[in-house]
Amino acid sequence: MASSAPATVYLVGAGPGDPELLTLRAARLIAAAGVIVHDGLVSPEVLAMARPDAQRISVAKQRSRHSMPQDEINALLVRLAREGRSVVRLKGGDPFIFGRGGEEVDACRAAGVPVEVVPGISAALGSAAQAQLPLTHRAASSAVSFVAGQCKGLTEQDWSGLAGKGRTLVIYMGVATAADIADKLIADGVAPGIPVAVLEKGTRADARVLRTLLADLGDMVAREAVKSPALIVVGEVAALANARDVMAGWAAQVERETEMRS
Repeated sequence: MASSAPATVYLVGAGPGDPELLTLRAARLIAAAGVIVHDGLVSPEVLAMARPDAQRISVAKQRSRHSMPQDEINALLVRLAREGRSVVRLKGGDPFIFGRGGEEVDACRAAGVPVEVVPGISAALGSAAQAQLPLTHRAASSAVSFVAGQCKGLTEQDWSGLAGKGRTLVIYMGVATAADIADKLIADGVAPGIPVAVLEKGTRADARVLRTLLADLGDMVAREAVKSPALIVVGEVAALANARDVMAGWAAQVERETEMRS
């Protein structure tokens, strides 16, 4: 007897956290799935939308520590689909914005497994909307770029032209390397006084929006004990955000250091 065809794997964007920001299709697929393979950034409120008997498999990734390597995640999705299970691969934000969705699509295609992608509101779009921070603005920015701040070889990456006057740079996964990011941008010619906003836990109940200047970015992240998930937005548009200005702490620190040297 011929084996049955594999089930479809759905790569679903869970958005930045607030379940009300899910697409209708995402909500329907989550509610119907027999198996949900999810990232660590998917909020408990979104996972709670699954049916009670659904199997939940966490493949959470943290800095320098992966609960399951990407190759194993790919193999898991293929195996579940071949077993005929209804699989939702649930990802924070959007599957194709730093979500490794492309790798998982490739793995499914190579194995002959049907795959569909359901977009989600990315962390940048959701967090910026909550903060009322326009990533583009006719008077302040006509271009926006997204980069990962956690990649190896940060200093060797070419970010020239991505930040500065008239441009917005959104940095994912940059909390741990915030000081290095600031040094890199300043060394590349970005003005130390350009506004910077940090969007922590965007769209969630405990979200924070903090604003300072690029020169203070590393110290501010440490001073305010910023935790992931958080985005860094560099550009004049950061001045438009509904944010708490924390430059006063930096100014006081500079004043103290000046007094100590005098």
